[in-house]
Parts: sequence; structure tokens; C-alpha cells
Amino acid sequence: MYIYNVTLSIDKSIHEEWLEWIHHHIPEVLATGKFISAKLTQVLIEEEMDGVTYSIQYTANSREDLDSYYKEDAERLRKDGMLKFGDKMLAFRTELKIVNEFFSNQVKN
Repeated sequence: MYIYNVTLSIDKSIHEEWLEWIHHHIPEVLATGKFISAKLTQVLIEEEMDGVTYSIQYTANSREDLDSYYKEDAERLRKDGMLKFGDKMLAFRTELKIVNEFFSNQVKN
């Protein structure tokens, strides 16, 4: 499996509007059928540029699904955010290949 990770730095002036928008955008990405899940996380660091940072991790079953997303959907979906938020949103994308997953057997009460 593969993780397509998008890290975004969001200017505080658009933060609330962006947060509402991203909750609609992620289902649009999932609707392409190229990913099986998505996780939205806030990065807990002190932001030098006075913004808020998020990471969205989309999980794909295969390299082929990820490549298909790039070829068929990525440009259109990236453009949506850029047109709406411009330079108030900075995105950095990385790909991760899942080598193995480990889970705790501990149950917390």
C-alpha cells in the first residue's frame, strides 16, 4: 500500500474557511476511487509564518492507483484549492510506501 501525503500550511486569515472547504475536498478525492481512506491531522509545531499546518494522508492500494490519480485527477483537484486560496495555502506532497504495520495488543480502559 502507498500513502500520498499532502502537508499544507494555511494562513490564519483563511483558516476557518479552508477547514470547512477541506472537509468537502477530501471526499471528492476519495470519490476518484484511487484511494481507500484518508486521514486529516493537524501538525503540532510552532509555525514560523503564523499559520496552521495540516497533513492529509490518502491511502492507495497500489502504485498503479496512485499513478492513475496523478494522470486522471490530481491537476483538476489541486487547481480547486489554488484558485480558491492562492498563496494563502502552501502545499508540499510526498509519497510513502508502507513496508509493514505494527499494532499494539494492549487494551486501554
